[in-house]
Amino acid sequence: MKATWNVEQVPEGLRVRQVYGFLFDTEGRVLVQDDHGYFNLPGGKPEAGEDFQATLFREAVEESQVEVGTAAYLGYVRVEEPDTEPYAQVRMTARITRFLDRAPDVSTGRLLRRLMTTVDKAPGLLGWGDIGFAQADVAADVARRDLGILLAGPDTEAVYAD
Repeated sequence: MKATWNVEQVPEGLRVRQVYGFLFDTEGRVLVQDDHGYFNLPGGKPEAGEDFQATLFREAVEESQVEVGTAAYLGYVRVEEPDTEPYAQVRMTARITRFLDRAPDVSTGRLLRRLMTTVDKAPGLLGWGDIGFAQADVAADVARRDLGILLAGPDTEAVYAD
């Protein structure tokens, strides 16, 4: 598999298969889902008629039981796999406005934990390599500049919001 990070808009004709978000709490930490030691950002597959923001809002509630405010577009990962057409995974950022009671993901039935960590530590948990760190850098910049989020310092301890 080949994956490349792009800060431009998704090109016409490149199918978007997933939308994921760097979601920040009031302490400036980002939410990383913990599925028994497998980490991911909240997000998933767009449904018919949904724009990127609507997909992120729905998936954030379904998977992590958080509501978010207006989302900002960050870019996309172009994914190329053998025997398939290339596709895009969109990245967004938003501020968490409310934590709801935890519940199983409506799609999978799994109860995901909500790990709140610093944006600079998230890529290491996600295991996305250099492009993960590049995405986190853009997320931090956009969150600060466009959403007015004060980011947690690098020494901030990660905590579960269960």
